[in-house]
Amino acid sequence: MALNIDVIKAGLETSVQDFPGRYGFWEQGFPPSGPFDMWSFRLANILVGNAPEAAGLECQFMGPTLKFSDDCVIAFTGAEMNATLDGETFPMWESVAVAAGQTLACGFASVGARAYLAVSGGIEVPQVLGARATFHMAGVGGLEGHALKDGQSIAVNGGAGVPGRKVKQDCRPKIANGKQWQIEVVQGPNDDWIAEEGIERFLESEWKLQARSNRTGYRLEGPEWIFADKASSKGPEHGEHPSNILDHGYPVGSINLCGQTPIILVNDAPSAGGFINPFTVPSAAFWKLAQSKPNDIYRFNRVSVEEAQEMRRGIDGLCVEDSIE
Repeated sequence: MALNIDVIKAGLETSVQDFPGRYGFWEQGFPPSGPFDMWSFRLANILVGNAPEAAGLECQFMGPTLKFSDDCVIAFTGAEMNATLDGETFPMWESVAVAAGQTLACGFASVGARAYLAVSGGIEVPQVLGARATFHMAGVGGLEGHALKDGQSIAVNGGAGVPGRKVKQDCRPKIANGKQWQIEVVQGPNDDWIAEEGIERFLESEWKLQARSNRTGYRLEGPEWIFADKASSKGPEHGEHPSNILDHGYPVGSINLCGQTPIILVNDAPSAGGFINPFTVPSAAFWKLAQSKPNDIYRFNRVSVEEAQEMRRGIDGLCVEDSIE
């Protein structure tokens, strides 16, 4: 049974996303997109009994106000947005029965930055290149590829769902209200373009997240980089600045060095370009990026590829039915 959700207020860049996003089309310029905090998103779908690939909403900084046309079960995870259902406090990390005509109203994020709303049955929008995930810059994905707008109606595949299910406390990401974040990084692929003292400076320094950041890239402010000799003695085809390199592919999560400004390339980032990438943030640390706010401070902790893979396996192992009570 299909139902609709009326968008009374859209919030700040609320978008349809699905997991794992849009893979297999990056060489054509379409990034994976998908939920920035995939941990919280996946747990929301499990709470309401959806399939892992079901589409939901990512709510950034300020959530939406939504009116439900029919009975359903919903769950809200991730950032604390002080949501209410018909004026009553709405619980986080729990599946809740919603009756036809009720209104969910969200405020500003008081803890974290992005929240995720799952609805039993999943949001029904056409797949584009194999996914329902919204890619804003190209206008691709859910609701014609753009954030929600006031007055829109969202179609949902009605599903039964079970209210009263909760995510166990130790299975949730630890979203804190502080301003300091420890972010894991893997060294490479272009770490040899940075001098050894430059690598140590990066790891020992504090980096501030700039306001000019979004789902394409997270700009950081910090000390100057120290380049290796090869960055200055390279061939002219690599470009003039030490951070320039012959165009090559960018890993998802790579810390792209544009001059002296490091930019973490995240869900909607470009796939290639002519700047070096001395470090890469692994997918298992993306939830921390997603839940941080402008002017928050990052300290980077170097891990091996094997450790990064183990971190991801750890999160995958928590996004299962056994994490629900």
